Amino acid sequence: MTIAVDFDGTIVEHEYPYIGKEIPFAITALKKLQAERHLLILWSVREGDLLDEAVAFCRKRGLEFYAVNSNHPGEAAGEATPYCRNAALYIDDRSLGGLPDWGAIYEMVHNGWTYDQYLEAMRSGTARPQKKSFWQRLTGRG
Repeated sequence: MTIAVDFDGTIVEHEYPYIGKEIPFAITALKKLQAERHLLILWSVREGDLLDEAVAFCRKRGLEFYAVNSNHPGEAAGEATPYCRNAALYIDDRSLGGLPDWGAIYEMVHNGWTYDQYLEAMRSGTARPQKKSFWQRLTGRG
């Protein structure tokens, strides 16, 4: 699946034009989704040097994007558009209802669940069938 991911308020705390602190487990969850063969596109309002700083922040933590503010690698970003035409899913703090924690985001994408299905799985106890905790599975520890 191709997933467009916002930067400010989604991967890092919202401190634009500065880079805020990483939101816990954001990079780890995104790298795990990438390992599961999802294509990640950084889709941000940042441009120029500010965008380069965001890409460098992620790269320093081992996260490389399929494309940045474009639909395909090497495609010029061109005029800003409010959407990525290739994305099947957007992860953005400005979504209706806000940004779930990265554990919930990972579980929903990994299992192909909607937020309602995730909540039902949490209520019924089927969201985490493995004995390891989510964070142990996500980080590969334990």
